[in-house]
Amino acid sequence: MIAHAALTLQPHSSIASARPARKSISVGFFLLPQFSLVSLSGALDVLARANEAAGEKLYELSLFSVDGAPVASGSGAEVVVQGGLSMPDGVLHSNPFAHLDAVFVLSDAPLPQHGHQQLITALQAFTVSQKIMGGFGTGAYLLARANALTAYRATIHWPYVSLFAEDFPDTVVSTNLFEMDRGRLTCASGNASFDMMLAWIAQRLPDAAGEEIVADLIDHFGHERQRSAKEHQRVPLAARIGGGQPKLTEAVSLMEANFEEPLPTEEIARLVGVSRRQLERLFKQYLNSLPSRYYLELRLTRARQLLQQTSQSILQIGLSCGFSSGPHFSSAYRNHFGITPREQRTQRLSAANNVMTAVATSFSAALGTAAVSVAIAPKPKPRL
Repeated sequence: MIAHAALTLQPHSSIASARPARKSISVGFFLLPQFSLVSLSGALDVLARANEAAGEKLYELSLFSVDGAPVASGSGAEVVVQGGLSMPDGVLHSNPFAHLDAVFVLSDAPLPQHGHQQLITALQAFTVSQKIMGGFGTGAYLLARANALTAYRATIHWPYVSLFAEDFPDTVVSTNLFEMDRGRLTCASGNASFDMMLAWIAQRLPDAAGEEIVADLIDHFGHERQRSAKEHQRVPLAARIGGGQPKLTEAVSLMEANFEEPLPTEEIARLVGVSRRQLERLFKQYLNSLPSRYYLELRLTRARQLLQQTSQSILQIGLSCGFSSGPHFSSAYRNHFGITPREQRTQRLSAANNVMTAVATSFSAALGTAAVSVAIAPKPKPRL
């Protein structure tokens, strides 16, 4: 069984001394059998580390199950919890989450379409309190069953998006990595919980100390960047086209593994064991594109990600994505996206400055002062 011990990392003194102590938020995680251990550990690690970085307890964390007994994750490991939905004598609590400020439901496969009535009842009671509710993996499905997602944006692990939208037409269902809508936080399975918890911390702490905490978390866990809510879940190609086309799936995998030095179509066909004409037929039938065109779109999409998310020079990005020169890259990029790589990067910097300005304005309003001056240090210009 797994017991979660408190981290012993040293707080950042510059963060801890920068402002008065904040109110602690009590966060509960309800575990269903076969939940994703990666989802749970991602959330717990981020929030526990945030406490350490801030030098105070921003989040009080606790785990729950139906009966208070340990719960087996999808990997088979059992996790010890601190509470259940029933009292020791077996009587159901009227509102077992009443003492919490936020509740997250962790569920994975199978989709919880039936049963779990005790949990549904507890979630419905918690909904009345207008506190924060969330779901990891397929947890959003249980929130929707409890009428907690009516007229809210929400997401769910990608295999269940269509069924979720069909079963709950009053919920705005997306394929995004995570959604945060007026106190409803939902995300896909796996590492998506890490990114959503980072965004939640940033939303709760919209000041310089909060930014420093988030930056510390990204560095501490070895992540290059924080993925945003607008990013889509990565749906495997086999799931999009069906599992009956292994040659096509293999061909796309070869393309994705060879961006810097693109393979000729004939070589890809040879490696997967079909003729060029057969390969072109597969791409046309299932992806409505030619292999060369699809390959180019993959490389350009990767280039856009690098332009938006890294400080690499435009020339470096073009070369790493298989373009022989700067003008070649710029021309192909403009033909596909309608703007040049330089304009794309300028848009990113402009958007970042707008976000910082909006945060400063929001923080000023929250303080209720007549005027607050916020200086934003300019970022180093990226290499062009």
